[in-house]
Amino acid sequence: EEIESSINRYLTALDEADRQEPPIAQPKAARLQEKIDKLKAQMKELRIIETQLNESSDKQVSLTDPDARSMMTRGTGIVGYNVQTAVDTQHHLIVAHEVTNVGYDRDQLSSMAKQARKAMASETLSVVADRGYFKSEEILACHDAGITAYVPKPMTSGAKADGRFNNDAFIYDAAKNEYICPAGETLIWRYTNVEKGLRLHRYWSSKCRGCVMKPQCTPSTERRVRRWEHEAVLEEMQNRLSNAPEMMRIRKRTVEHPFGTLKQWMGATHFLTRKLNGVSAEMSLNVLAYNLKRVMKIIGTTGLMKALT
Repeated sequence: EEIESSINRYLTALDEADRQEPPIAQPKAARLQEKIDKLKAQMKELRIIETQLNESSDKQVSLTDPDARSMMTRGTGIVGYNVQTAVDTQHHLIVAHEVTNVGYDRDQLSSMAKQARKAMASETLSVVADRGYFKSEEILACHDAGITAYVPKPMTSGAKADGRFNNDAFIYDAAKNEYICPAGETLIWRYTNVEKGLRLHRYWSSKCRGCVMKPQCTPSTERRVRRWEHEAVLEEMQNRLSNAPEMMRIRKRTVEHPFGTLKQWMGATHFLTRKLNGVSAEMSLNVLAYNLKRVMKIIGTTGLMKALT
């Protein structure tokens, strides 16, 4: 819009210049025409970018690297790549890694966990990740694969933030398929529907209207609780976390170590290549160099040479 406005303004000025005396009008008209031509060229480039943007599946276009995408980091946005790593807790070796251009982590948990288990040739595996990796389907995929996951659930309910009872204040009775609320009333099953691909059961009580605890529970007519068909898997994981709070501290001192080393000791603060294939290859070289340094520190250069031969 700004460019179109500038073009119209210059065209008006060009018309005024044409009505002036030739000695004055010609140089002025030439300068104005040059500006108009530049603006029209910019308009053409912007229309091409607009077409690319509309055709892009994620509605993003990077002008410097066609594969790079917008990423959120520490509350600020950058254009780049999302590096995934799986690090073993004993030796801090990177056992699996992957570079993606997806700007979030919640679809990566089961894939990285399976890659790590394969690399370690282990039948069992425990995986610890921060709340950015929490996704019901991913945790279920780990469970089905025999992988024990530890991922804290982010607070998405507005009830707790507003000082009202959170969903975990409602106790589920699996035998009766019903919930007991903080007031001791029963929330029975009402119906089941599918929302965003998840099969959800809905529960509520008909006694909410006269409940003395209603202000602490809901501003609506009744408090409704929904339950995913595989909610037991998530509840089991939350119980594991409650019984082993040290797991998140282990995660922090394990997974942060390689990134700190790569950035500080090895100077890999940003990628030098472009496009996903090139960036993936560059990251693989960094991981190889990091792992070699770690192995040499653990078993020494002699031990490494002996293992390689």
